[in-house]
Amino acid sequence: MRKITDITDIDKPREKLIRRDVSTLSNVELLAVLIGRGVRGRDVLQVASEVDRQFKDDLDRVGFEELVKISGIGAVKASQILAGFELARRYSRKNDVKITFPADVLPFVMEIRDKNQEHFVCISLNGANEVIEKRVVTVGLLNANQVHPREVFSDAIAERAASIILVHNHPSGNTDPSHEDIAVTKRLVEAGEILGIKIHDHIIVSKNEHTSMKERGLLP
Repeated sequence: MRKITDITDIDKPREKLIRRDVSTLSNVELLAVLIGRGVRGRDVLQVASEVDRQFKDDLDRVGFEELVKISGIGAVKASQILAGFELARRYSRKNDVKITFPADVLPFVMEIRDKNQEHFVCISLNGANEVIEKRVVTVGLLNANQVHPREVFSDAIAERAASIILVHNHPSGNTDPSHEDIAVTKRLVEAGEILGIKIHDHIIVSKNEHTSMKERGLLP
């Protein structure tokens, strides 16, 4: 097993980062720094190259289950890679990203569109409808018992959000709002009115479609 410390100095991604600049590293070298070491028969750069080859054209497809299928990537390394990618996404989202149309939300939820379980996401907005933060509130079948207003609004209150957008996926591919979707939305709108935080929209997404409950006239 070859580690980063076993590679000659001129080829060490970590040494290159320290002595020069992080911008001089290739994508594979950056991944090698995150991964740290290889496994028997595959050095760290070979493992990093495999990760890059599989996901460079579709980063939104990167998930824990997909990463651990790669030889040399276990649970810890997969977690480190995912954390690094998520931090990059979050830091790259500036508050000048303004939500004007439902389609403007889609880049923020690409990773949930083809999930096999329902993911309920809350996006906080400031008074100018600019994105403050995004978080997954719950995973699993959407129902009024699981999606509690406390969980939805707690971070939005701390962030001083003026409004929020709710998003969840339908694994079936059909983005028509269900009776449960409508009931959950009504409950959260009522809670938002008490807290002074408006529900801007509730958008249902699938791999190829999206539906705005606001545009459907289903937002109370």
